[in-house]
Amino acid sequence: MPELFPEAFLREAVDLLVRFVEAAGAIVIFVGAAVAFVRFLAVTVRRRGHDDFVAVRLFLGRFLALGLEFQLAGDVLRTAIAPSFPQIGQLAAIAAIRTALNFFLNREIEREGRTVREGRPDRPSGPESD
Repeated sequence: MPELFPEAFLREAVDLLVRFVEAAGAIVIFVGAAVAFVRFLAVTVRRRGHDDFVAVRLFLGRFLALGLEFQLAGDVLRTAIAPSFPQIGQLAAIAAIRTALNFFLNREIEREGRTVREGRPDRPSGPESD
């Protein structure tokens, strides 16, 4: 029985998809970093308080988390077509690192978000803390 899609064709197609997904992740991270930098400059020029800096960090953190999800999706796609054991090991290590980064980043976003919602910074405010 002839193959519907030869393995070489599938490898090339998946490689192209991986590039698109990883490029999307890189673009998401870049856009988030660029916008966060502009927001950071605005906060700095206006000499805003701790909560405004936390808001910028939360904004950037959300983009980083989304970008990491795209990168992880690219890793999963990469394993779709008959990978070798060394490739699986490398991708598993990369996926584990990205997943751990995303986990801790999401935890930080939740913690900082709670702090902002409650209206109190994690550190004392006033002249002695600045």
